[in-house]
This record gives sequence, structure tokens and C-alpha cells, in this order.
Amino acid sequence: MEKERLNELLKNLVSLPNETEFVEFKESNYSPTVIGERISALSNSANLHDKKKAYLVFGVNDGNHDIVGTSFYPGKEKEGNELIEIWLSISLSPRIDFIVHQFEYENKNIVIFEIPPALNQPVRFKGISYIRVGSATVRLSESPDKEAKIWNNINNLNFEKGIAKEDLSVTEVLNLLDYSKYFSLTKQDVPSETSKFTEKMAQHGLVKKVFENSYDITNMGAILFAKDLNNFPTIKRKSVRVVIYKGNTRVNREKEQEGKLGYALAFENLLDYINDKLPHNEEISKALRRDVKTYPEVAIREFVANALIHQDLSISGAGPMIEIFNDRIEITNTGEPLIDTDRFIDHPPRSRNEDIAAFMRQIGVCEEGGTGIDRALTNIALYQLPAPSFEKYDNFTRVTMYAHKDLRKMTTDDKVRACFQHCVLRYVEKLRMTNTTLRERLGIGEKNYPAASAIIRETIKKGFIKESEKPKEYVPIWA
Repeated sequence: MEKERLNELLKNLVSLPNETEFVEFKESNYSPTVIGERISALSNSANLHDKKKAYLVFGVNDGNHDIVGTSFYPGKEKEGNELIEIWLSISLSPRIDFIVHQFEYENKNIVIFEIPPALNQPVRFKGISYIRVGSATVRLSESPDKEAKIWNNINNLNFEKGIAKEDLSVTEVLNLLDYSKYFSLTKQDVPSETSKFTEKMAQHGLVKKVFENSYDITNMGAILFAKDLNNFPTIKRKSVRVVIYKGNTRVNREKEQEGKLGYALAFENLLDYINDKLPHNEEISKALRRDVKTYPEVAIREFVANALIHQDLSISGAGPMIEIFNDRIEITNTGEPLIDTDRFIDHPPRSRNEDIAAFMRQIGVCEEGGTGIDRALTNIALYQLPAPSFEKYDNFTRVTMYAHKDLRKMTTDDKVRACFQHCVLRYVEKLRMTNTTLRERLGIGEKNYPAASAIIRETIKKGFIKESEKPKEYVPIWA
């Protein structure tokens, strides 16, 4: 299989019309210094052009791309007392995991250096960074614009653009990803030509075209549209788990369900599954029917979507988890939030996974512009539920929604949290919180206004809100 892959790779490389900034051909000029400079240049160029690999090929004429074979045998060549491969590895900084393939193609000796792109900094050979400009190799310092772009690429590396599966045919891509659902969700007509399927998906960053008949599936493509996440080693542990407990602790686990579909495929079914497992509430508010669910569906939708979109995908071994207890739902995702939890309501959304977030917004999974949290909290208030808690820990974030609880059973923290969130919502709406609006939020009768006043005083004391320019009107402390 490896021989077949290398033969196919060689054919794809020589089919290129010209040498590129990330592919160079040589016959038998195998000076160790020249090779070191070329590896540096090709690695930096691969970063510059967003390529997963660059190639230095021995045994091909650089003019007409004829396969002529080479007298270069890297396993036998030395520089000083060291094998050339070891010498090159030591001479490159930072060290990169280039791979040397030596094989025969039609009885001709071929050598291919498979070179990864620069990741953390430009790759230097003997202390000097090189770059390809057309078919020439020059010092990177001579091209400051290219050097700046390389650093920009390094500083903006993200998991979404990484490769989940590589060197696939169109048929293999379509067997792994649910293309019909992709066209349905993006409201596009299904192309008449199979080859156009991957072209459309490439426009959304789900696949990458490598050669004419070779494609890679990106981590983004896999995590959104995989028919089975287990087919992709980089994301198989990112599946969503739903755990249902009996009671209010983790002692008695009733059921656990782990999804295997990509997020875009599974999202609506995931919500249906969660809502189906939630108990009915006998009576939440006089304004609502008696057979409504315990929690507003719009809030569950928003918080689950946020857990999928804002997770830190670089943290291995864990994915989003939804835990359902009798008195609450906990929604957990990997990674600490990029904004303070107290600013979730008013702050524009920030995500580590901007491409995934944009795509999920495009297909209607979550709200645009950060309004989803506002809508979720507004609906939670309508149901007169306790305010949800937003908590950050080392390497994970948790949102907890609470089932209905009488005011007298609420803790001081519950009341303060509700007061603060209500105050922020009013502020976002260009309004101000008052004793009256807080009583409406918490279902406190007019005659019991001192109870609302006490909650306001406690929230001020804890440093969450303050009195506005008008007496008896309140705004968030940061306003």
C-alpha cells in the first residue's frame, strides 16, 4: 500500500505544470548544504501557502518533469561522520519531522523528502531561514512581506484547518461525509457532476484539494459532517455525551448516550433527545400551559450550540457533555471561555473556532451577533426559573440550568445571580432595573417589595450592580 501511495504521489507531483514554491525537482544534485537550504525554504513556503506538506523530489528533470531516476541514496550518504538525514535534522531549527522516502518507480531510483510546514516559527538551516520565490531559493530576510505573512499564519493556527483524513478520492470523501445533508443545510442544489461535490465543500473549508484526484478532509469537515466520528482519529473523542442521572447526584446513572455523527448532522436530533428526556412541570407560570417542559427549548438550544462551537478543540480526550439531573442540567465543554463569564450576556461572542461558528450560524444552529444568550435568559425568566450559572474551571466551562424553585428555597447566590442577570438584560435593552422589574422577574408580590430591595442590596454589596444616575434604578457595575 505504501508503494502504491508513493507511486501515486510521484505521478501527482510530476503532473504539475511547473515547479512551485512548495515542490522542487532535482536529478542528482544532493549536496547536503543545498538540501538543508531547500528543506528550510520548502517548509516555510508550505506555511506561506497553507499547504500540509512540501516536497523535494530527486529523480525528476526540473524542466520537463521526466522521471529519470537519481544516483542519490540518502541511507548511504554522510556529512562528516554522520548520516545525511541525521545531520540535516540537527542542522535545522526548530527540528521538523521531515520524512525521506526512497523507492523504485519503473526500475528508477526515486527519493522524496516529505516536509511539514513551519509551525511555531520559520525553519532555519544553520541559523538562516530560507524561502522559495518562484523556483528560486532565497533568504527569508530578503522577503520581509513573506516573513510577516508566515508569522501571521503561525499566530493564527487553528484546529479547524487541520487535516482529519488525507489523500482521498472523491468517492472516499463522499463515503465519509454526509454530502446530501451538507447541500440540504446550505440550501444548495446538488451538482450533477460528482466532482463538483468536493468543490462546493471546499468552498466552506470542509475539504481541501491537494492534487487533481486527491483530497483531504479537514477537522472542520469531519466534526460537522462525519457519518461516524470514529473514522477520524483527530476528532473521535469530540463526540457529544448525554448522561441522565436518577436524583440530584452522580451516584445513580440511569442512561448514557454518545453520538457518532458530526455536529451539523446530529444537532437537531440531539436537541430532540435532550428535550424528550426532560420531565414535564406541573405549573410554571399562569401564562403558560401546564404541559410545558421544565426548561425552555430555546435556552437548551443556545447553550448546547455554544458548548459545541466554543469548546477548545485542541484539548484531547474529551468532548461536550450534557448531564441531566432531577433539579438541573449541566452543559460542559472543554476550554476556558475567552471572555469573562459575567459578560456572556452583553459581550459580542468570541470563539476559538470562528469558521465552525460562522458555518453553524449560516445554517441556523445558533444566533448571529450574540443575541442567543439574551433570548435564552429572557425565556428562562418567562418560565420564572432560577438564573443559570456560568462557571469556568481549569480547562473547561460549565453552564447550569436549574429547574423551578420557590423563592424561599433559593440560596442567596441564586437570588444575587438572578438580580445581576436581570439587570444586565435590562441594560442591554437600553432600560434600567428597578424594584418593580426585579419583582416581576422573581415572581415577588407587590406587597413584598422589601424582599426585592434586600436582594438588590446584597447584589450591590457583592459588587455586581450599582445605582444609576437616577435613584432607585440600577445598572451593571461595569456600566
